[in-house]
Amino acid sequence: MPALAVHRVISASTALVVLAPVSVEATDITGDSLEQVTSITQFSDVVPTDWAYQALSNLIERYGCVAGYPNGTYRGNRAMTRFEAAALLNACLDRVTEVTDELKRLMKEFEKELAILKGRVDGLEARVGELEATQFSTTTRLKGRSVFVVGANTYSGSDTFGFWSVPMAQTMNGAASFNYNVEIDLDTSFTGNDLLRTRLRAGNFQNSGFGNNYLAINTLESAFQEPALANTFGINRLFYSVPFGADVKVALGPIVRMDDPGMLGLWPSAYNKGKILSLFTFAGAPATYNFNALGAGGGFTLQRLFGRDNLRLSSSYIAVNGQFSNSNPNNAQTPGVLPSGFTNAGGLASKATSSSWTTQLSFRGEQLRWRWGVAAAYTYSRNLSFPNGTPRAIEISGPDSNFPTNSTSNVGVSAYWEPLISGVWPSISLGWGYSSVERAPYMPVYRPRVQSWMVGLQWASKALEGNSFGTALGQAPFVTDSGVGTPRGFPVARIAHDSNLVWEAWYRWQLSDHIAITPAIYYAWQVGGEVGTLSPTGLGTTINNLGGLIQTSFRF
Repeated sequence: MPALAVHRVISASTALVVLAPVSVEATDITGDSLEQVTSITQFSDVVPTDWAYQALSNLIERYGCVAGYPNGTYRGNRAMTRFEAAALLNACLDRVTEVTDELKRLMKEFEKELAILKGRVDGLEARVGELEATQFSTTTRLKGRSVFVVGANTYSGSDTFGFWSVPMAQTMNGAASFNYNVEIDLDTSFTGNDLLRTRLRAGNFQNSGFGNNYLAINTLESAFQEPALANTFGINRLFYSVPFGADVKVALGPIVRMDDPGMLGLWPSAYNKGKILSLFTFAGAPATYNFNALGAGGGFTLQRLFGRDNLRLSSSYIAVNGQFSNSNPNNAQTPGVLPSGFTNAGGLASKATSSSWTTQLSFRGEQLRWRWGVAAAYTYSRNLSFPNGTPRAIEISGPDSNFPTNSTSNVGVSAYWEPLISGVWPSISLGWGYSSVERAPYMPVYRPRVQSWMVGLQWASKALEGNSFGTALGQAPFVTDSGVGTPRGFPVARIAHDSNLVWEAWYRWQLSDHIAITPAIYYAWQVGGEVGTLSPTGLGTTINNLGGLIQTSFRF
């Protein structure tokens, strides 16, 4: 019987290639029969550039109905008889029949399960159709966070207030209170990589002991209230972030902050779960990462500096009153027209506006068991008060009637190390900040110096997944050198006696993916620092603060 090689048969309806053995001379075969192959690579004379390579490969691997010569060749260019073609086609059809019979058997065996699955798919399709008909938007996703805070503060110390020398501790906000903060984000994406964020925010912390209405050091990270009124929603963010190529991201908006996407290359802290005192939110440098800079602006981030994925450079500019056009700080107030304390001075890059320009260089790395990051940042701000610090530090950082304009040069160096596996080792976050304040018109004589620092430890629970514990110690911005001279008899010469020390501890209990409860305690020694604007007695007095709270967070 003649030996077999291969040829092609093309179906008229589908142009499907079918390969079949072909006839050769008996002398070309060294054995008595053909050998079944399991891979096309067993043929030494078939290469991927052959026009029928893929068709032959499918017949071998799917149906196993192709044989070759004992010498390892296929000889696909040889002719074949009709009998040989019929035999090969029948072998392949037999294999198809076997597969079909097996499929029918499985369908019969799992008939009930397939019926149940079909019903579920039909129900899912109906629900998807209903969602598509009633969905909010095809491009916008709504998400939010709400925080409830129940707690109280108590104060102690030797400082007194007023003509009758009333102890300062008795005048502080020490009653228990129940406050809230809610944020609702509308995140819109048109391409899948860009982000248009609109944030609505409301709260009622203004007259709370946890709000920044009296002392800034014990202000909570979640403390917020619209300037107009408590329990009132306002637009807190409105910006657009978009990538340019693979290495650059740009952000721009009328209401944006330096830590928003595209504005900052790296947030250099792993102390981020508790979110209790705002002091420990700023990576040890509140004056550099100044969240009071919220307004019109933009920035960019180079995500691969010098071709390195872990090296980033970012820069951003924000004008707090960028929507105004009055650039004269001396006539910024409009009595009888604007509310008391409200200024309409501003504009982009004007001397009257409160603004900040931040540039950060960051580096981050990751190993098998841990990751780490380090960042150095410089912020040049004008007429912008520190978001946290002693009363005296905040007093000298912002403009007033004697100093209508001022500027501050701020440097922050921060780093963190974080294990990727939960256990006994905590994440470690370190930060230090330094500021030089220039207050016109008494420059260069009046140039105060301010410093701050923090150390934060945070453990991820190994036994209870999602839970975490943290503690931090640090000093809010305090004046280390008042830099005061006596030009024209003002201001009065005086060295700095400012100081403070703050500690907090908390445990975050993650009840579910959406709810977490965090009890916390904190203590601030010399919360009034040098006491600054609070008391004329100043030196040698103390005012301390002990606080406790339960914070419940809801995410949706």
